[in-house]
Parts: sequence; structure tokens; C-alpha cells
Amino acid sequence: MATAADADAMRRAIQLAARGLGSTSPNPVVGCVILDASGQPAGAGFHQRAGGPHAEVHALREAGERARGGTAYVTLEPCNHTGRTGPCAQALVEAGIGRVVYAVGDPNAQATGGADTLRAAGVRVEQGLLADQAEAGNIAWLTSVRLGRPYVLWKYAATLDGRIAAQDGTSRWITSPESRADVHRLRAEADAVIVGSGTVRADDPHLAVRGIEGAVQPLRVVVDTEGTAVKPGARVLDDAAPTLIAVAEDAETELLDVVRLPRAAHGLSVPALLEALHQRGVRSVLLEGGPTLAGAFVAAGAVDKVVGYLAPVLLGAGRTALADAGISTITEALRLDMTETVRVGPDLRVTATPAKAPKER
Repeated sequence: MATAADADAMRRAIQLAARGLGSTSPNPVVGCVILDASGQPAGAGFHQRAGGPHAEVHALREAGERARGGTAYVTLEPCNHTGRTGPCAQALVEAGIGRVVYAVGDPNAQATGGADTLRAAGVRVEQGLLADQAEAGNIAWLTSVRLGRPYVLWKYAATLDGRIAAQDGTSRWITSPESRADVHRLRAEADAVIVGSGTVRADDPHLAVRGIEGAVQPLRVVVDTEGTAVKPGARVLDDAAPTLIAVAEDAETELLDVVRLPRAAHGLSVPALLEALHQRGVRSVLLEGGPTLAGAFVAAGAVDKVVGYLAPVLLGAGRTALADAGISTITEALRLDMTETVRVGPDLRVTATPAKAPKER
């Protein structure tokens, strides 16, 4: 039975794991806290970057001999394979850890089995403590493993009446500087940022992270079906971050760094785009494109979270946040569960996820 001290330690491990967001891909974010045999803090750590030591190794190094007979709290089941680093399950055994409490089982077929290795070595193992919180913090990686595609967060900024641009096409700036700064946080946590050709033509966006020290720049992806929107000198072609242009298989273009994808009814195949990004190690995507691209992702069932920044502004006309998403009647509407509402400056940030279908009785 988990105690209050167990919960506190796991909560700290979850907080530590979040510090790795944006820098560990294609690996998960993981945090680890070690209490010594008397229940006192001995070590803590988190996975900081792909190819570097895992969370357990950082925590064990800090704990030293105090780890012997102690308890390790880990947000994800300790890995059981040798990749660029050794198996964490074995490292815990060799350190003399007496008990391991982990929140979420590892769904990666190559890495799972750490719990069994620990038990075989005589270590007490418990699973499930604060599992929902730990899963939420690692949802991008978990989704990529379970579904074989990147996790997609669709972000948009709109007026209170749902407009993302005025009737004449102007859109800068609907939301506040505080909201725009918050978007850079979302970019810093993503592996890739995606926009469509319409956004490139209208705004010439830069898409790199600004104002966040030490941020790993995401891959900038432009869905440019015909290969005509991205012109020489476009801001996405500078050296601030890597850029990939997605074009149709039969598009005639002289653009470099392109990926050719099959066409869909409107534009390019979203599943093919996500598969191509997944093969490049992208595990999380921030979709910043306009209403047409957002509609294509919604129609493909490829939006895992929605973050809307709503400004206390009314326009009454202009483009809406979402274009045709293949929904023709109210019974087909994509229902969402509201998970958070937060004031950001004068704006309201609303976060929602697709509602899960009710279980049959």
C-alpha cells in the first residue's frame, strides 16, 4: 500500500521528468527519485537528452552508497535493454536498491521487461502509483509507441467569436504578447512544428523557438503540396532551425530538403506525413497551420490535443479556426473533454482532448 511519502516522491519524479520535454526525443521523458533505507532523500535525476544517461543513472550517481536498501521511484518502468546506454533495471540491481515503484509500464517491446528483471533479482516491485499523472506528462512518447505516429497538438489563436483573421486577412496580433510567448513554450516542447502553404503565403512565419534559453529547435515542416509556396528567402529557410518541405509525389519543384508524399482528396495524405515524420524520429508535433490543414488533421483522426488561445476580441467576419473536417452533421461532431482553462495575460488558454467513447455495459 502506497504511503504519503511514496506519493510525494513519485510526484517529485514526475516534476523532474517534465524538465526533459523537448530534449529527449525519440526517447521518453523520465524522472527518478531515490530514498535511502530510512526514507530520507538520497538522489534524484531525469533523462536530459537522447543518448545521455537515463533518469535512474543520474539518481543513482547522486545517491551513491545510500541507494543500497533504498527505494527508487520512477515515472516509467526501468528499461531492460542495451541501446546507447545500459539497462536501467540492471543498474538498480547492482546498486542494491531494495524496492522499485514505477508509475507506467513501458509499452516499447524492445525495452520492456525491466520489472521482471528486478523481481528475479529479489527487488520488491510495485506499479501504478500516480500513473495517470505520469502518463499525462509522457503522453507524446507513449502515443508514438502505441500508435506508431507522432502525438499531435493543434494550437490556434482566435477571437472570442472564433475568427483567426479579419475579413481583409490581417491577423497580427489577435492575441497578447503573453500568449505568443506561451506558444514558444509549446514549440520548445515539440519535435516538429507544422504549417501549411496558406500560412506561409500569408504570414511568412519563422517557426523557431525564441525567448527560451537552451531550447532544442524543433523541425520546421511546411506542407506545400505543389511546392510553390516556399520562396527563396522565406524565413523558414534560414539556419535558425532545420526545415522540411512536404510536397506531392508528382510536384515539380526545385526545393531542397523535401519529402514527397501521396496526394489526398485535399492536399497531402496526413497519415503518410505523420509516418514520414515518425521515421525521422519525430515523436511530438505542434500543428500551427491554418484552418485547411487543421481540418485535414481532424478529418484524419490525427489530433490528440487542442490548445486554443481566445482573445477578448470580436470581428464578426473573417476566417474561422477550423475549415472542412469531414463533419456534415451534429452527430458526427468531434466532442472534446475540457482539461484546463488558464488566463494568459488578457487571453484565455483552453486545453481539450478528444472525448473517449463511453464503454458499453
